[in-house]
Amino acid sequence: MELLEGDFYPAPEPPEGLGRQAAQLWRDIVEDQELRSDELRVLEDACREVDLIERMHVELQTAPLVVKGSMGQDVANPLVQELRQHRGLVARLLGSLKLRDEGAEERDAMARQDQGRRAALTRWHGTA
Repeated sequence: MELLEGDFYPAPEPPEGLGRQAAQLWRDIVEDQELRSDELRVLEDACREVDLIERMHVELQTAPLVVKGSMGQDVANPLVQELRQHRGLVARLLGSLKLRDEGAEERDAMARQDQGRRAALTRWHGTA
């Protein structure tokens, strides 16, 4: 398939074996962003982490939050810390993609416009 200037490549399909939420994350990102192959790899890793988080979350629903430690003491279920670590990893992986946020661009433009309006009012009236 030959693409002409201005044409877009179709968004790549989610990798095989992704769960529902991970596949949705993949689609949401690749439909709005043009990613290089290395970025697609990072996105796939993030999606696989999302699957792992979902599996741990389901497991934790029926597991006790407090379990016996190696010395018989009460300790937090290790899944709680694992979930926190994996969620942090997903955030870092997605953050490394430096995804474009078009909504943020609009908000920034509106904030600059509002700031300019206040500055003009101050110049003309002395206060905003």
